[in-house]
Amino acid sequence: MPAATDRGRERERLVRWRTVWARVLGPVAVSVFSVWLAVRLTPPQQVVVSGQAVRLSVTGPWADWTGPGTLSLFGQDISTAVTFHGPLRPRLTLTEIRFGGELDELVREPDGSVDEVGRRLAEGWFRYALWQTVTAAGIALLILVAVAVLRRLPVRRVVALGCAGPVLASGVSATGYLLLAYDTPRVLRSVDSLEDLVGHAPLPPVPPPEGPAAQDVRLVVLGDSTAAGSGNRPLEEATAEDRACRRSSDAFSEQLERLRGRRVLSFACAGATVRDGLLGARTAGGLVIPPQLSELRRAPGASAVAVSIGANDVRWAALVRLCTTQPRCGDRATDAFFGARLARFSLDYRELLRRLAVLPGSPRVVVTEYYDPFGDRTDCLAREGITPDKARVLRSYLAKLNAVLREGAEATGFSTARPDFAGHGLCTGQPYVQGPAEQAPLHPTASGQLAIALAVQRALLQPPPALADARTTPRTNGPHHPDTRQTHDEAGAKP
Repeated sequence: MPAATDRGRERERLVRWRTVWARVLGPVAVSVFSVWLAVRLTPPQQVVVSGQAVRLSVTGPWADWTGPGTLSLFGQDISTAVTFHGPLRPRLTLTEIRFGGELDELVREPDGSVDEVGRRLAEGWFRYALWQTVTAAGIALLILVAVAVLRRLPVRRVVALGCAGPVLASGVSATGYLLLAYDTPRVLRSVDSLEDLVGHAPLPPVPPPEGPAAQDVRLVVLGDSTAAGSGNRPLEEATAEDRACRRSSDAFSEQLERLRGRRVLSFACAGATVRDGLLGARTAGGLVIPPQLSELRRAPGASAVAVSIGANDVRWAALVRLCTTQPRCGDRATDAFFGARLARFSLDYRELLRRLAVLPGSPRVVVTEYYDPFGDRTDCLAREGITPDKARVLRSYLAKLNAVLREGAEATGFSTARPDFAGHGLCTGQPYVQGPAEQAPLHPTASGQLAIALAVQRALLQPPPALADARTTPRTNGPHHPDTRQTHDEAGAKP
């Protein structure tokens, strides 16, 4: 009898636990899972102000209670300068840039109202939280009703679970936002511009040009040593500035001039970065080289601008040297260094895009991507310390840089040009890249420069890309030429 009594009590205890699980713990677990899944399924909410498109979502949970949010710019995640309280923080993705006049902010109304930016960002955050809550309720409803049907529970239980589940999931979701991201709306309302988010001081204004005007120039090339043609034949009748910047008669600007039959002017300079070369002056060969964007204004009739920039900004040459001297590359330290440089470049690149978008006359802008110098073979580089694995890592860095270049150009409505070096890597019979013993290792040869010129010419023959979001305000002065047909015809005058 005592044994039977004990077994009966054990069964009663088990029944009670099953009842508690079925009526309380089960729905709670389903609600928590539904909220977790809803965070991953809820689409970001878009905010549009003055033609700038930003998508808001949530990131986290983070281990620390206080910290920055995340700004995704051209595919790169950048920590915000403003601090949020709570492990759930906003993620803001800049998806489209439309510059008008001298617009300097990420999102600011034409009347100069600074409150509108923060208000709309806060509204976007509330909309995301609402949709995430509704999504969590829907997921909980589907799971609980499915379980009830499979277990063949009475209709009353099915209805009760169908009502309790969404209510509980909504409560968990709303409570989570109130507790884990309680001051996010207040912080977002204080945001006036992109600089508020990233704490990035804008570059100084570009000074006026110093040299004589070149009225007959229709295409201008800006950029680094790749655009300058470093390592190839020097320019005939080269100036001191040409020699300091290592400009070549084989540069793709010279090739484009021969292709198009019209004068092309290049201000490219070896070692140039966005800050030190394009938007700011650069010291090279003992000379102070004026900002390339300033020199661009010497060609008021230019209908197109080709830009090659980014490798020096991310310290590409230093990364290659590191890989050749270390047993392996692509470790956490190297990845972190490259990631930090790429994030900084994305901010400088946005400023460059802004300056290009408001150029007088609205010339077509083509951003050139970088080529793969290695291709499928690295056997000739074994003595230099480049293995197939190291080449793969370096190639992945170039791919990330090209993605930033491409996404930034597309977000602004500019074109991109990707040169085709396939089958002409460094270790092939006809390389488009200079070897380790040549003047500018890993830089394009004359044939490589021609491949870049052809890629730029193809991009100019295509109509300018249209920005995706038609809801934004038309630009008063941006990268599209007022007469697209005129620019297209002029670009294709000499195929």
